[in-house]
Amino acid sequence: MVDNRGFLKVRQRELPPRRPVPLRLMDWREVYERQDSATLRRQAGRCMDCGIPFCHNACPLGNLIPEWNDLVWRGDMHEASERLHATNNFPEFTGKLCPAPCESACVLGINQPAVTIKQVEEAIAESAVDHGWLEPRPPERLTGKTVAVVGSGPAGLAAAQQLTRAGHTVAVFERADKIGGLMRYGIPEFKMERVVLDRRLAQMEAEGTRFRPGVDVGADLTGDQLRDRYDAVVVAVGATQWRDVDYPGRDLAGIHQAMEYLPPTNRVAVGEQDPEGLIDAAGLDVVIIGGGDTGSDCYGTALRQGAKSVTQLDIYPQAASERVDDEPWPTMPKIFSVSSSHEEGGDRVFSASTTEFLGEDGRVSGVQVVEARKVDGRWTPVEGTERVLPAQLVLLAIGFTGPEQSPLLGQLGLEANERTHLVRDARYGTSVPGVFVAGDAGRGQSLIVWAIAEGRACAAAVDTYLMGSTTLPFPIEAHARPLMA
Repeated sequence: MVDNRGFLKVRQRELPPRRPVPLRLMDWREVYERQDSATLRRQAGRCMDCGIPFCHNACPLGNLIPEWNDLVWRGDMHEASERLHATNNFPEFTGKLCPAPCESACVLGINQPAVTIKQVEEAIAESAVDHGWLEPRPPERLTGKTVAVVGSGPAGLAAAQQLTRAGHTVAVFERADKIGGLMRYGIPEFKMERVVLDRRLAQMEAEGTRFRPGVDVGADLTGDQLRDRYDAVVVAVGATQWRDVDYPGRDLAGIHQAMEYLPPTNRVAVGEQDPEGLIDAAGLDVVIIGGGDTGSDCYGTALRQGAKSVTQLDIYPQAASERVDDEPWPTMPKIFSVSSSHEEGGDRVFSASTTEFLGEDGRVSGVQVVEARKVDGRWTPVEGTERVLPAQLVLLAIGFTGPEQSPLLGQLGLEANERTHLVRDARYGTSVPGVFVAGDAGRGQSLIVWAIAEGRACAAAVDTYLMGSTTLPFPIEAHARPLMA
């Protein structure tokens, strides 16, 4: 490091400014504003350049974090971009959407606030766009081999870009009308605007990747046809089969899955769908069941629609504000966090278990909840804590069980394990020669950074299968290692 005492000079952790709450509730634009270059360099300079960079180890992509922190501190954003893109195809995605396990493992975080790694990463990616460094990198030669990628989420796109750059002819199939998977319609605009996705897709198209939106593989195109036309197939369909509940009153109108609510709303937000018939929270009491990121996305969306009230229920107790003893550094601890959506209003209720949906005239009118505590590994209601929350709209955001059971899986002969994830080996191969599985479809619901890492590693395995060897990076530990999944 140029300044090996930077972490002693600058002890404060400074994040980019957020747009004022009253202003951002009026539109769907991103919450965060740009951080000025002086602050960014000062924060990057807090990196200690540790002898053993635990941040690097905690990142499934193996990002060269100390290297690009140093380059940002020096003001060499071009070289920082080169080092960042050496391990991450889509740093602008992870900079906006990843929960940053790297920061939990930051050595400085042992006794000071961790380095703002995620914000530095995003700033590097945006600088690359500003200066025109995000240029297509087409292959020097074509191999004559063809690959089909089914699914256009982060795992599928990462695999496609790597395989295209290796010289293979790659087609990405997506059943929705546009490429991007849940990054396009599952993530609200206020977290990542679609222009960020579109500019990366433009780069991939210029490199030679072919996109096939609006094709439901398994119906419009069978698995047998896919295998006949392509030398290898990558299944990256995600884990989109949502969990449900069977509480009394579940059949009442006004109770919806988060993914029945978010995609249409996001389409309206970008002008791709008429608002008529939309699930609209305007003027309603909204209760969101589930304390994770998807629930937070519903939270911010409902507020922007003009909900009368928004309450998010989390069965877990409120986490501690600092790392607890049984979650030692450098593991990723459960620390109480406030998302940008939570700043905007509404209420969060912890240790809350739903017991019943109440209704009037066939429509939900309230949610009965009770305080819950974990006893001998089971959630147990606390007697005398029952209460009813008013609700004319209930959104279920309690996670996903695995890939949807589509005809494609049977047509390709893919098997699921006891957790309903698709079975693959340590090199992403299935029992069917030439068919590979990457991302949440095989791993289960996880982080965007894991999806990109698996897509990259799967691409290396496919390249080896097609060519006998590969020069693509193969971080096999991204699949085999359970660290902070």
